[in-house]
Amino acid sequence: MVADLESRSTVHADPPEEVLRKLGADADLGLSAGEAQARQRHYGKNAIARAARRGWLSLLLDQFRSVIVWLLAGAAAVSILSGDLAEAIAILSVLVINTAIGFTTSLNAIRSMEALFRMTAVTARARRDGRSRILPVQNLTPGDIVILESGDTVPADLRLLDCADLRCNESALTGESAPISKSTDALAVDTVLHDRTNMAFKGTAVMRGTGIGVVAMIGPETEVGRIAELAQSTEADKRPLEKRLDRLGETLVWVTVALSALIALAGYLHGLALTDMAQTAIALAVAAVPEGLPVVATLALARGMLRLARRNALIERLAAVETLGATTIILTDKTGTLTENRMEVSGYLLHGHDVAEINAGAATADPLLKRALEIGALCNTAELGTREQTAPQAGVGDPMEVALLQAAEQAGVSPAALGQAYPLHDMRPFDPDTGLMVSQHSGQGGGFAAIKGVPERVLREATRVLTETGVKVLTEADRADWLARIEEAARRGFRLIGLAFVEGDAGAGRLEEDLVLVGFVRLLDPLRADVPAAIRQSRGAGVRVVMMTGDHPATATEIARQAGLGEEGAILALSGRELAELGSDTADRRSGPDLMAVDVFARVSPETKLRLVEAYQSSGHVVAMTGDGVNDAPALKKADIGVAMGQRGTQVARDAADMILRDDAFASIIAAMRQGRVIFSNIRRFVIYLMSCNFSEILVVGLAIAAGLPAPLLPLQILFLNLVTDVFPAFALGLGEGDRRVMKRPPRSPEEPIIGRVQWLDIVVFGLLVTLATLSVYWAALHVFELASSQAVTIAFLALAVCQLLHVFNMRARDEGRLRNSVTRNPFVWAALGVCAGLLAAAFYLPGLSDVMALQPLHLSHLALPLCAGLAVLGLGQVWLAVSAKRRSARRIGQRENW
Repeated sequence: MVADLESRSTVHADPPEEVLRKLGADADLGLSAGEAQARQRHYGKNAIARAARRGWLSLLLDQFRSVIVWLLAGAAAVSILSGDLAEAIAILSVLVINTAIGFTTSLNAIRSMEALFRMTAVTARARRDGRSRILPVQNLTPGDIVILESGDTVPADLRLLDCADLRCNESALTGESAPISKSTDALAVDTVLHDRTNMAFKGTAVMRGTGIGVVAMIGPETEVGRIAELAQSTEADKRPLEKRLDRLGETLVWVTVALSALIALAGYLHGLALTDMAQTAIALAVAAVPEGLPVVATLALARGMLRLARRNALIERLAAVETLGATTIILTDKTGTLTENRMEVSGYLLHGHDVAEINAGAATADPLLKRALEIGALCNTAELGTREQTAPQAGVGDPMEVALLQAAEQAGVSPAALGQAYPLHDMRPFDPDTGLMVSQHSGQGGGFAAIKGVPERVLREATRVLTETGVKVLTEADRADWLARIEEAARRGFRLIGLAFVEGDAGAGRLEEDLVLVGFVRLLDPLRADVPAAIRQSRGAGVRVVMMTGDHPATATEIARQAGLGEEGAILALSGRELAELGSDTADRRSGPDLMAVDVFARVSPETKLRLVEAYQSSGHVVAMTGDGVNDAPALKKADIGVAMGQRGTQVARDAADMILRDDAFASIIAAMRQGRVIFSNIRRFVIYLMSCNFSEILVVGLAIAAGLPAPLLPLQILFLNLVTDVFPAFALGLGEGDRRVMKRPPRSPEEPIIGRVQWLDIVVFGLLVTLATLSVYWAALHVFELASSQAVTIAFLALAVCQLLHVFNMRARDEGRLRNSVTRNPFVWAALGVCAGLLAAAFYLPGLSDVMALQPLHLSHLALPLCAGLAVLGLGQVWLAVSAKRRSARRIGQRENW
């Protein structure tokens, strides 16, 4: 059945039954697979149009907007005016090659980012063929029945059919900051958007409650879709790293152009031809401008993000990659991050006895166990999978709730039969403020409310207890005994959930007066096998790990001990209540050593998480925080790196985060942190190498002319070197896997620039080494070996090429080995050197090219001069790395002693 847009846009004015008829939908069964496909073909995908995909022609035209292109065009024009057509053709060839390299690199980076976007698929829970299914959001179509829970992001514009305490944050759409309470009542047809309380709009967040709605409008038809169409023309802002590199590049453009002009003027004053000096100046400017910095940085970031994606970490914001490398503390959740999130019911604490194993038919032999199983199955929003599914947690919903359903079915209590015998009338989802979840049911003998929640809260609210002989008053002695049993189970690492009920309607005040305690379910969630090693690695990297969890302090402490938190197994734990008792300004006043020493924060609320993030940040920490719930979103946004769970996390949490873990594993955070450090290090190496090479080219020509020597490099030779030595090795450094000791160093400061004082000193020293080696060889060729000027120029050209190629091995980290390091292990570096060697050989031996380049044949003995120059640069560069490393080490020791 097909409904037109006009009728679908007024569903807020129709009662639910009419809406279902209008859309040809069934609230219980949903659409069939065949009907859904037919509707998708008619209505299209539920996707908001993104900015148009950049085509190859647009990228190609972008290359002609750069300074490099105009400088090369100017050099070609000078050659044509001077009558040197061959040189003009050669320069234009360089222009084409430079453009091709820039185009290929930009295309690679953009396509890598598009591949990452395809990995971040958003899903929704909908009914198809009578069963709940997790579907990609873009596959929803008008008439689909969608199930909403707290933490979901609404996947389309829905007309609500049923809701229980449903509240949505529509601030992104209406500007109203307070969550909007929803209902199912029909409204006037002219009701304004802000007041359509029976609609849930695409992109808004479910802050509380549950609901069921039918898809009315999708994609560009939705309210947010219309707004998005208006925003498509807005140009995306550049990332912080790109901006910094752009500013660096712009500054260097003007500096190098000025230096090139001064060198040309100096040459002219020394009697060299003006046209020759003009071409030399343009060639130097082209060679010295590091125009590829932002492109290579983006490529390195995109490639690093793809590597992270393969490790199950999806980066939502490119700037987050920088921050990862500076992280000093990780505030991590326990369940599913440090543990496997493989919930298994391992027993029940009941009046007078414990149940350690859940066997088939156990419910019939133990009435108390049967009641506990019934409450766990009724106060539940999960669904079991079909019998064909054999996975340990084959079902849809929270793993803990799936485990309760499985335990009930295993013991002989059918969740499906329970649902029919005790129909659900109202559901109050888990409320962090009360610590309880309540479901209201009817049935034979009257209605009742099934309740589950935080053990201490259930025990505190209970006034009576279910025993083998019936309901009895819960005395203070009973309460103390229950509390001791809870503490003992928690110390053994079990997670506990309280189970209770209220006869009749659990209305206002009745929970406090008539709550009947049934018992506590023990859940086991094993520690992930890779967590202890990951925590040891983070400690070695100078990054502290702190657990923040809603679990019992004893449970959290035991898991923390197993994970390796704390010093030598000593765990300092602080509960949310203890933190609150210290006053509202606790986080600020305890931001000194006491707070810094805490390993575990237990029973913490989302508000406490936000305060702790702020406290650590005020102490100078760069904070990474994990979260999964809708109430974690403020803390995730506040943290320097918000990390959301991809499997159990709500869509609201994922939208607020900088990074999403597809496997919810803590080890993936450490892998992402390592990759963040590697990416920053690679970009820094690339910049140092490129700028030291460019600096040396300017100095070689400038100093030679200032000393009254003939120009040691011709314009075409400079351009050729720029393509050979600047491009391929530099790109190879930007794509390396990183050194193995990167996680054995402390985090860098987030304010640390890519090129700081140490890096500028490296650029100057390395540039001077290459310059002195090249000029020494050039002077020796002229005055020691008394070679012709053209042969001396050829030797200088080859010497500079060899020096720059071997200089790439000076880009290792100072604390790495001289022979085995991240540069020598980088296959891209060796491939780049092979390509460069082949191009140099072609320049000498390819017919016609050597004439255009003005390269003269050299005797075999003459080749020793460039080789010696290159080895000198490599050897002296290694000496500089060793000496500067010792000086930095001595300075750090002195600072520690003074402190």
